[in-house]
Parts: sequence; C-alpha cells; structure tokens
Amino acid sequence: MDELIARVTEKTGLEASVARKAIGLILAYLQKEGPANEVGQLVAALPGAEDAISSAQGDSSGGGIMGMMGAMGGGVMALGGQLMGVGVSMGQMQPLGKELFAYGREKAGEDVMGPIVGSIPGLSQFV
Repeated sequence: MDELIARVTEKTGLEASVARKAIGLILAYLQKEGPANEVGQLVAALPGAEDAISSAQGDSSGGGIMGMMGAMGGGVMALGGQLMGVGVSMGQMQPLGKELFAYGREKAGEDVMGPIVGSIPGLSQFV
C-alpha cells in the first residue's frame, strides 16, 4: 500500500493520509458496486487494502453538501462526495483514479480490472 500511496501523492499532490483514505473509499465503493470475484482479487493483490478500506469506512465524513447530493444520486457521485469530504478536490479525482487503476492493472492484471471498470456506470471517466 505504501508504494501505491507514494504514487498517488506524487500524481495528485495529496498528503499521504488523505491519499490512504481516498484509496480506501474507492476500494470500499468497488466492493459495494463492482463484481465480487474481481474486486476480491484486486483487494487480495494489494497488500494493506483491507486495512485501508476498514479505516476509510470507519472515519469517512459525509462530505457536506456534496456528500448529501452524492448520497441522493448514489453511484459515482456518492463516491465523489465522499472523496471531497476527506479533502480530494475535483481536479485530483481523475489522476487519483487513473493511478489507482494503473496500479491495480500492474498487480492484479487487466482480466481483473476490465470487468470492474466495465460493470460500474460512469467509472470509466475517472480511470
């Protein structure tokens, strides 16, 4: 997880603690919305992923008005609201997603990542 966090902080300018929370939120979202088999393989391929998911779920904020809008809209909008709530700006979301999914492809392979991206409406614009 440290390697992924370092790559995300380099690409986005986020602090490591914020990057870790954001990664945990995205992985938790994938667990909820994505194909269980492939997401399970992704999480297994990323050492520390379960801890990041647990800590992100434990202390995620509502994200203020964006979080409320996201909760009403659900899906990727809800995730965006959660990410904003932990300090990720709109401009940092796409580089964050691209880096996380590139790392996922390196560790778990395209056979795992392709079905995840393809199964969640709106996700492809962030990866």
